[in-house]
Amino acid sequence: MVLQVSFAKYQRDKILACIIHQGLVKIMNMKNAIDPVKFAADLISYPSITPKDEGALDRLEKQLSELGFRCRRYPFGSGEDRVDNLYARLGDRAPNFCFAGHTDVVPPGDKKGWELDPFAGEIKNGKLIGRGAADMKGAIAAFVGGLSELLATGWLPEGSVSFLITGDEEGPAINGTKKLLSAITEEGEKIDHCLVGEPTNPLRMGEMIKNGRRGSLNAEITVIGKQGHVAYPHLTTNPIPILVGIISELQSRFLDNGSEFFQPSNLEVTTIDVGNPTENMIPERACARFNIRFNIEHNSAELIQWIEGVIDNARTKFDALIELNVRVSGESFLTPPCKLTDIIQNSAEKILGIKPALSTSGGTSDARFITHYAPVAEFGLVGATMHQVNEQVDVEDILSLTKIYKEVLLSYFR
Repeated sequence: MVLQVSFAKYQRDKILACIIHQGLVKIMNMKNAIDPVKFAADLISYPSITPKDEGALDRLEKQLSELGFRCRRYPFGSGEDRVDNLYARLGDRAPNFCFAGHTDVVPPGDKKGWELDPFAGEIKNGKLIGRGAADMKGAIAAFVGGLSELLATGWLPEGSVSFLITGDEEGPAINGTKKLLSAITEEGEKIDHCLVGEPTNPLRMGEMIKNGRRGSLNAEITVIGKQGHVAYPHLTTNPIPILVGIISELQSRFLDNGSEFFQPSNLEVTTIDVGNPTENMIPERACARFNIRFNIEHNSAELIQWIEGVIDNARTKFDALIELNVRVSGESFLTPPCKLTDIIQNSAEKILGIKPALSTSGGTSDARFITHYAPVAEFGLVGATMHQVNEQVDVEDILSLTKIYKEVLLSYFR
C-alpha cells in the first residue's frame, strides 16, 4: 500500500513538473512572438507610396522568412510603373489559407496638417498614427503577430498558410494582385480560402465583414462638333446639348432595387468639361465623365452595350463625332455565407462579443481578383481615417485584431 501511494505521488509530481516545464517553455517562446503594434509602426516607417516600395516588402519578407516561410518576389512592369509583389508560404499541404493585402499607401498630402510625421509610426494617446496604419499595414502586422504567437507555442497548421502581398492596390492595380495570382497559379499554387485585411469596420471593431463588392465602371464621353459665333448657330454644331442629352438619357434609366447583400446600383456624373473662356463662341468640344457602381444584377459588358446604344442613337440625330472611352476597375462579386465567413464571424464574436454583419458596401478592393481563384472575405481594422490626414488606429484594436486572426487560424485548421 505504501509503495502504491508513493508511486502515485511520484506520477503526480512528474506530471506537475512536466506541466510547469511546458508552461515555462511556452512563456519563453512567447517572448519570441512578434509585437504587432511595433511591427505595424515599423512597416509605416517605409514611405511606400504606390508604386514605390521603399523597403516595406523587404521588411515583411525578412520577418516571414524568420518564421519559416518560403518567400518569392514577383516584380511586374518596368520603369516608373514597376511594381514589386510578394508570395510567401508555410507548409506544403492543402488546404492553403491565404492572407492577402498590400503594403503600398496613398500620398500623405500636406504634411503640415499631420500631428506627427506620417511615416514615423508613432503612438499618441493610445493611437498609432501614420499613413497605412488603417489601410492596411496595421492588419498585416496583426496577422503576422497572431501567427507568430501560434508558431511560438509549437503549433503548425494542418495544411499551409500563405501571404499574397502587392504594392499596387492603391494604384491602377495592373501589375499587382491580378498578375501575381496568375503567376503563382501557373507555378502550381492553389489557394483554398483567402482573408483580405482591408479596413472593413466603419467606426468600431467587429461591425462588418465584406463578403462581396460592387463592380466599378468609369466612362468618358467626348462630343466634337463645330465651333462658331453664337450669333450664327446655323453655321455650327454645338456639342453641349448633344452631350447633355446623352447624359440625361443615361441617368434616366432605373438600374435596380438592390438585393439581399447589395445596395442599388448607381450612376454618378463626376465632371462635365467644355473649357470655353469666350462668351460669344460656341465651343468645338464637350466632355463628360461618370462612374457606375453596379451589383451582381449587372456586368460591365451589358452596361457598356447599353451606353454604346445611347450614343449610337445620338449619332443618328446630330452631325457630330462622339467618342467613348471605358475603363472597368472590376466586376461585382459575392461570396455567399460559407465556412470562411462563419469562421471570421465566430472568431470576432468570441474575442469582441460582437458578431460582424456581412456587407458589400464601399469601394473596390483586390478581392475582386481573388474571387476568381478562391472564396474570399475581408476583415480588418476601423477605416474611419483611411486616406485622411492623421490616419490612425487604436492600439487596442490592433491587439484585438491579432487575437481574432489567431482564432481564425485555430478554427480553420481545427
